[in-house]
Amino acid sequence: MSTQTEPRTAPRVPLSKEKVLRAAVSLADRSGLESLTMRNLARDLGVEAMSLYYHVANKEALLDGVVDVILGEIIDAADGFDLDPTGAGWKTAMRTRILAAREVLLRHPWAPGVIESRTTISPVTMQYFDATLGLFRAGGFSYDLAHHALHALGSRALGFTQELFDPDDVDEGGDAAAEMMEQMAEQFPHLVGMMMEISHDDPDSTLGWCDDQVEFEFGLDLLLDGLDRVRPNS
Repeated sequence: MSTQTEPRTAPRVPLSKEKVLRAAVSLADRSGLESLTMRNLARDLGVEAMSLYYHVANKEALLDGVVDVILGEIIDAADGFDLDPTGAGWKTAMRTRILAAREVLLRHPWAPGVIESRTTISPVTMQYFDATLGLFRAGGFSYDLAHHALHALGSRALGFTQELFDPDDVDEGGDAAAEMMEQMAEQFPHLVGMMMEISHDDPDSTLGWCDDQVEFEFGLDLLLDGLDRVRPNS
């Protein structure tokens, strides 16, 4: 007599904080930051929403953890180069580090806004900036000058910049856009002149309106060249 056996199911991988945070990053990558809710995250993980609170206390704690995941990826990418940062080599090492950080953020274009929204600095963030400060020191910068340099770089040290304004508000296209520009031209001649000259539909734009790679590297190189001129023994 034959007997039927129940089909075996794969054992469920236990939930952990790391698994929750990586799933959160994946969800935001796939569907945007607005989709990152406890309910949606629980659905992705195949668990009840309440079970997430054993690992992240609330939405803010979730976002703090997500930033740590992204910063961890940035650290891995930025530390993956064997460059000599001493003396004049500091600038190449710093440029490479910052552009490596930017490559990570290009994979997570929603992340800069979350990073800027955090009100506390985690140990992972401090680890990144401590290593960045180490490159300045290896290049001969005093702590005081390196402090000024970090302020000058701002968020660019992490691979992104903040746009001054977003022309999506006036990006109606066609005759409507032309009419709006004409109305604005008398009051804001220089802004309108600039926008008419440089505004473009760029499918390859990265972390902002005109924050493409060329614009980012242009600003970064200006800063690094200027910092190199004030570096002792340069």
